Amino acid sequence: MKFPQNIETVSDLHPDMMGFIFHPNSPRYVERLDAKVVHSIPENIQKIGVFVNQKFVDTYLMIQRYKLDGVQLHGDEPVEYCISFKELNLIVLKAFSIAEPSDFNSTETYEGACDYYVFDTKSPAFGGTGQKFDWNILSSYHGETPFLLSGGVSMEDVEAIRGINHPKFAGVDINSKFEIGPGMKSLVLVSKFLNQLTGKLVG
Repeated sequence: MKFPQNIETVSDLHPDMMGFIFHPNSPRYVERLDAKVVHSIPENIQKIGVFVNQKFVDTYLMIQRYKLDGVQLHGDEPVEYCISFKELNLIVLKAFSIAEPSDFNSTETYEGACDYYVFDTKSPAFGGTGQKFDWNILSSYHGETPFLLSGGVSMEDVEAIRGINHPKFAGVDINSKFEIGPGMKSLVLVSKFLNQLTGKLVG
């Protein structure tokens, strides 16, 4: 999210988390977003900053400025980096690029250092691809840390998502397939998706 009015309207749908990208190379980079806009988001929505290989002090300053509830680390951040934020009582999500079952091996050293993993489609660059990996390989993940499913999730995936039967599956990370433009979410698509996924009237 990056546009004030869009942030306000999507907040009315009460997602569990709302993400803000602090990676300058991303088209969704928040850049000059007024911190007061983020402060005004209802407390029941966890505000998550997305960072890529940034210095601890720079990430910490953004957490303080925007009063973030957690971080999603999308780079090569080591375990110690994750632990540093957990010790600050922040929610820590660590993204992993997935293409085949063996890719889940890289999660093992992060056990206990993160609250959630984010399984995204493997790409040569940092950040999302807007494409899905083969969700059938999720059965090869045997870790203890809950995970969010990311990468090209769209309206057409509702039934497949509802059919995922994994004890650590905690939710989905939706992004590009629900956008009018980078960082501008479609209220119609997001509300329709939540309605169909949860079976509850949203918005």
